Amino acid sequence: MTTRAWVDVHAHFTPPTTEEQRHTAWTAMQELCFLAPQPHHWTVEGALRSMDRTGVAMQLLSAVPQTHDALRASNDYGAEVVTEHPDRFGLLAALPTDDPHVALAEIARADKAMQPDGWAMSTTYNGVNLSDRVLEPVWDELNRRSAVVFVHPDTTTRPELGLPTPLVEVAFDTARTVVAMLYQGVFRRCPDIRFVLAHCGGALPGLSGRLALLGTEAWVPAGDQFTAEEIAGQLSRLYLDTAASGTDANLAAALTMVPLDHIVYGGDAGVPCSGDRTLNANITALRGSSVVTPAQAELIGRRALELFPAIAHRLAGRTPVFG
Repeated sequence: MTTRAWVDVHAHFTPPTTEEQRHTAWTAMQELCFLAPQPHHWTVEGALRSMDRTGVAMQLLSAVPQTHDALRASNDYGAEVVTEHPDRFGLLAALPTDDPHVALAEIARADKAMQPDGWAMSTTYNGVNLSDRVLEPVWDELNRRSAVVFVHPDTTTRPELGLPTPLVEVAFDTARTVVAMLYQGVFRRCPDIRFVLAHCGGALPGLSGRLALLGTEAWVPAGDQFTAEEIAGQLSRLYLDTAASGTDANLAAALTMVPLDHIVYGGDAGVPCSGDRTLNANITALRGSSVVTPAQAELIGRRALELFPAIAHRLAGRTPVFG
């Protein structure tokens, strides 16, 4: 069974690291309740082998390092990977959203130097949330470009109740941030940005009905500036990826908030919380779903080709061979 031209919009990467750096990161993860059995080591060759085993034609790489220098270096390395393997990888260039001037400069630099396929952001970057009004010039520029923006939860958040952050906290972090962006008017002011939310929007689809029911009440700050219909309409324009979320429970909730054509395949490859077993299980869940048909699952797998026409061009004529 192959996925033919499926494109993974949610794939992480890491610039080259030393064994000592990997061991230090591993130790820090264990102290944060993430009990990875060994240090994580991402390589291009390993990513290609995993893609061949899971039957994915292309990954859109993203990473959002927490310092400006590391972020720029990561974008540069990601661009090198895409240049070497243009029909297997794309790049979502990271933006440092703690400083709008630096973010705008990185948009201009990356656009000129590497022409990324889209942009990647963390919900919170060095303490600044995406709902902060300071980012309005960044949203205006991305809206002018009709950009695709991938939003990933902040994985630097400390764990709660002894459970690793990627298991539970990321789902609520995404929901909190998107709701705050909604009430700050980001989606109203910038309707041409196509936002892709990681992990099927986390807890957001499950909360979307509550927002429509209670979100316009007088006791909600700025609630009187929205109608229930507008809240539902703005949320329905978001795109949701299926990273670690291709199960019927996730899909059923997602489809109460967005139309089917706003669900896109994501695998969450390239990080220690995902491996071939979970990547394959996620694809199997999608293709065997009782919420979407097999034909609809295939469309989800190829949805990225509509969002990112440049990668469709790079994939044209390629015949993938999966082992």
